[in-house]
Amino acid sequence: MLNRRHIRIKVMQTIYAYKGGEGGDFKADQTFLLRSIENMYNLYLLQVSLLIKLQERSEDFVMKTQQKQLATSDDKNPNKKFSNNELLVALKSNIRLKDAFEDHKITNWELDSEYVDVIFKNMLASDLYAEYMQTRTSTFAEDKNFIVDLFKDIIAPNDKLYDYLEDQSLTWTDDLPVVNTAILKLLRKVKPSSPDAFFLPKLFKDEDDRAYALDLFKKTILKQNSLNETIAEKTQNWDADRIANIDTVLLQMAICELTNFPSIPVKVTINEYLEIAKEYSTPKSSVFINGILDKLVKEYSEAEKLNKVGRGLM
Repeated sequence: MLNRRHIRIKVMQTIYAYKGGEGGDFKADQTFLLRSIENMYNLYLLQVSLLIKLQERSEDFVMKTQQKQLATSDDKNPNKKFSNNELLVALKSNIRLKDAFEDHKITNWELDSEYVDVIFKNMLASDLYAEYMQTRTSTFAEDKNFIVDLFKDIIAPNDKLYDYLEDQSLTWTDDLPVVNTAILKLLRKVKPSSPDAFFLPKLFKDEDDRAYALDLFKKTILKQNSLNETIAEKTQNWDADRIANIDTVLLQMAICELTNFPSIPVKVTINEYLEIAKEYSTPKSSVFINGILDKLVKEYSEAEKLNKVGRGLM
């Protein structure tokens, strides 16, 4: 679920908030980094559980419609297509998911059910829902396609839901695009025969990614003095006060990665930090950072300080 760029963003945020020096105790900050990353899984589970809550809300809606005092024939025999959506029913009956919800204490929608109602009402009022409900039966493929569109067009862009998630955790606003993309990929790929574990993806692709997060954080912190000296040498014509703090952090991380992570290609490192700068810093930051890194890469190459391993890593 977690890609390398988002790992870099998490490390950047932690270093930016770090108040100690090179010799400071950063155990608490390292713990914060890991918790911030692991909390992404709670967001993932919360978003998946919302789909299940919508199915339960639909069942309740159907039952209340049938029990109206002056129920019409249509009310007594309502269209249960959404309630019976095969993908939603499979999610609801997924034992592994239920256990994960309990383990991670995912109870938000029981406590804040009004947000389920907001999404449910938006769905009922949508053309997407009206078209889906034109028939009473469907295939797994049709049900799946509807849930993909529901998540993509109604759930993911909902402003009230976004504000709610932001209130729950400040880091979730950055995590949401990554989590929503992961959910959409799973929804598109799921099959009727998919095992229960299908909707429980690993947070890290592998142990290398987890080690990368910790190593990038620790090595950048432990080498801050030398990294800052390198940055100062290359920015002598710049007023230090005019260099954004986030740019300094990104340069520290990028230089650290260039010189301490031999398996990561130079171009990948530069491109990744330029993209992060475009999103998190000033409009001119990516040009500034690119200029500094370009000079350093040329110097390091000439001095044979870029000990990259593998083909095409330069």
